[in-house]
Amino acid sequence: MKYKIFVSGVQKEMKKERKAVKELIVENCLLNEYFTVFLFEDLSAKSKSAEEIYLEEVNDSDIYIGILGNKYGRTGKNGLSPTEKEYLEAKKADKEIWFFIKGEDANREDKLKDLIERIRDNAEGHCYERFNTITELKNGLFQSLIDFLKSKGMVSKNAFDESICKDVTFDNIDEEKVRWFLEVARNKRKYPLNIDTSVKDVLIHLNLLDGDKLTNAAILLFEKTPSRHLLQAEIKCIQFAGTQVEKPFSSYQIYNGNLFEQIDKAVAFVLDSIKFPLIQQEHTAQVKRQHEIPVFVIQEAIVNAVIHRDYNNTGAVQVMVFIDRVEISNPGGLTKHLTVEKLTKPHTSYPTNPLIANVIYLADYAQKAGSGTIEMIKQCRAGRIPEPEFVSTRYEFRAIIARDIFTESALNELGLNERQRKAIQYVKEKGKITNKEYREMFSITDRTALYDLTGLCSKKVFERLGETRRSAVYVLSRNNHEIITKNTK
Repeated sequence: MKYKIFVSGVQKEMKKERKAVKELIVENCLLNEYFTVFLFEDLSAKSKSAEEIYLEEVNDSDIYIGILGNKYGRTGKNGLSPTEKEYLEAKKADKEIWFFIKGEDANREDKLKDLIERIRDNAEGHCYERFNTITELKNGLFQSLIDFLKSKGMVSKNAFDESICKDVTFDNIDEEKVRWFLEVARNKRKYPLNIDTSVKDVLIHLNLLDGDKLTNAAILLFEKTPSRHLLQAEIKCIQFAGTQVEKPFSSYQIYNGNLFEQIDKAVAFVLDSIKFPLIQQEHTAQVKRQHEIPVFVIQEAIVNAVIHRDYNNTGAVQVMVFIDRVEISNPGGLTKHLTVEKLTKPHTSYPTNPLIANVIYLADYAQKAGSGTIEMIKQCRAGRIPEPEFVSTRYEFRAIIARDIFTESALNELGLNERQRKAIQYVKEKGKITNKEYREMFSITDRTALYDLTGLCSKKVFERLGETRRSAVYVLSRNNHEIITKNTK
């Protein structure tokens, strides 16, 4: 069964908010399974009057969502706006009614203030919530929809990985992968089961069965191609030529095997994309190849994305390699028990998918609970690169790992102007810049260009190569100990 949502609100003023409601339902595979959305603006040619259509749609819906801003809306002969007419129809038909009210009351039109006062009346029993941004609107609506499904018994409190995967059998399990897991788990984690333990007994021991039914975790971990059953089970890897998300891509791969294969291939993609500086070793002609980002840091970030992602969301884990950083993101933010700040200190682990996390740990792909992000920070410091930056919203978690020390946060502390920032980006992509190129890029005088470039040199961001001004080129500085120290302490 699908519940129909009617979205109400002044179309022109609330255009982005109305669209955001539909996007939330369409893009989330759990919500998309249980809800449809009606937007009046999506209709094509209409044979009936607008009022007839929207009132019929209100009556045909299960949930009325009113999004209110500052405008009351154009009034008809009875002095009521379409929004208020829709609300009154929903109330008359005893529909589920939720209101989301944007901003503060000061700038609202008087008739809308009156409507909001009636909505707030406890006797009406309506649910309402304030918001200021699209993200806040989506967050509030998401929680309301989940609570609604729970009240209807449509969604259990079980985690995604504990839920039964429909239309699969034990024939879907890759026995060879199970044997591989047992061998690794016995050697690395002293796992007690023998190599020849039956597949079913292994899955029982790992809590990957619900009765005799395979869980989503079992399919994600031990199916050859889990994306056949769970379309969102993939990692997208993209390499860019510069510092921005721009086409054409240097490389683009989608990996959709079992989770172990996805992790291995995504890590290999990053390692193939980043540099291997050649370092002359003392007393020998040999050279040592060394990754500019520690391998552990890359793998841990990707493993965390796979373990903690929201598999109810149709988005994929995404790995993006830029010339100055690697960004690894996954759908779904941190659990309510964690904050970004807590990730930098010893902390308890609260995996979004605990069954997956346990098997990944036993296979030696992850650190013990709560220690992975701390070790990432430690290894970045040891490698004299900036600490990873963690960013969390309700819908996404992102780990940003710098490939050079000139990160956004480091540059913010240097007091640079916009021209200087763009010049740094240019040099990251092109390798160098001349005074002439700088002047032409910004249509400035030679004196201004020299002032800016000299300033970048004094701040140890650029260094000048060449004997004369005519032959001089500016490159990223190799003498930037102060910046390195500040950003790796």
